[in-house]
Amino acid sequence: MPIYIYNSLTRKKEPFKPINSPKVNIYTCGVTVYDKCHIGHARSLYIFDIIRKYLEYSKFKVNFVRNITDIDDKIIKRANELKIDWKDLVEKYIASYKEDLESLGIRLGVLDKDKEEPRATKNIEDIKKYIRALIDKGYAYPTNSGVYFSVRKFKDYGKLSTQSINQMLTGVRKEIDETKKDPLDFALWKLSKPGEPKWDSPWGEGRPGWHIECSVMSQKYLKTDTLDIHAGGRDLVFPHHENEIAQAEAKTNKQFAKYWIHHGLLTINGQKMAKSLGNFITIKDFAKKYLDIDLLKLFFLSTHYSHPIDYSEEKIEEVRKQKKSFKNFLDKVNNWLLLKERTKKDFSNKDKTKIDNICMKFQEAMDDDFNTPKALACLFELIDLGSAFVSSDKYDTFNYVKNKLEGFFRIFGLKIKSKKALNSEIIKLAKERNSAKKNKDFKKADAIREKIERKTGFYVIDTSGNATFAEIE
Repeated sequence: MPIYIYNSLTRKKEPFKPINSPKVNIYTCGVTVYDKCHIGHARSLYIFDIIRKYLEYSKFKVNFVRNITDIDDKIIKRANELKIDWKDLVEKYIASYKEDLESLGIRLGVLDKDKEEPRATKNIEDIKKYIRALIDKGYAYPTNSGVYFSVRKFKDYGKLSTQSINQMLTGVRKEIDETKKDPLDFALWKLSKPGEPKWDSPWGEGRPGWHIECSVMSQKYLKTDTLDIHAGGRDLVFPHHENEIAQAEAKTNKQFAKYWIHHGLLTINGQKMAKSLGNFITIKDFAKKYLDIDLLKLFFLSTHYSHPIDYSEEKIEEVRKQKKSFKNFLDKVNNWLLLKERTKKDFSNKDKTKIDNICMKFQEAMDDDFNTPKALACLFELIDLGSAFVSSDKYDTFNYVKNKLEGFFRIFGLKIKSKKALNSEIIKLAKERNSAKKNKDFKKADAIREKIERKTGFYVIDTSGNATFAEIE
């Protein structure tokens, strides 16, 4: 069964057919490093990492690139406010960003894990060559303030955002100090003001515009004119992604990206996140408060990536219960496996079919535009089924459920582990208790139970043949 993706460009769900299957080239817009990453960034980073992992699980060879914007008006402004060198600001927040990636368990967006993610300032020469090509083809023009892309010369402008030129003009005005020919034209190269970062160019000392860097770096690092997937937040559709398409297709005369994937935006208790509202939550803030980044991941999984998502402390407490369910299950499982005495093979085709059917439902959910809420529900089905196998002392059957469940945890990047396995002393006590129960010495069995609970922090759960343990709340 093929994977279906909702393509923002065609505005419909389409079967995923990479250009050179099984190879898949994905580019996603990264962070602008002028501040700490917030939980809105976390959603973008996490969702696209899941898509990457699921495509790999589905036997695709994924080339994944994510950029870093390390020169921008916001960076210059913030550095001036803090009265520090812009390079120092950038290095500080790149280091912070990498800490957040590590906290989230997300790989770097590079083809070689030993390299850093591509940065705008390290690709200036390629950006200048790209701009020169656009000027030579008549799509861009220099002025005494920079170089601009001529929007009206690109006939398909607006095809991603579905806006007409007249709609785009609404609310747009031509600044007095600008020399661009049309209010819609956007900067490819911006001449620097005194004291601002600058690089030499044929058009004067300056720096690249925001949009050009993504067109250049996506094609350069993925070594292709046409990406299989370009991804980003819904807030980037216009003008950023619209401008990327215009630049790239004007230069190459080829489709820039076959599929466009956009995630919905995050609000806090129904409001836009902003420092002025006092509801700005960084990834580090969340990790410090809850001490468990999986709670943020489970929160994201509860809503389809394309939909908006509203954050609240109440919702985090709800997903904490989900995490507890997973963890208790693994506690029961792993401790039960230690105590279980295998006497015969207990894995029937009937039981395997039940498990495989749930796994198939998981795959069907993910194949349907990466529907994580439905896929997450399948994990709880596996837990319910696995618990039934524990109760009936089916060792092999239960182990099969456990392995499937842990595989799905890896796709979702969930670090759900059971408490430290029981030591030899506790195992010995548990076996003594089982013997006491068989001999109907319930007083001794109860005494051993209390001793185990005091020593381990686990409570004892009796099954039909043995006992297992789960963490005491």
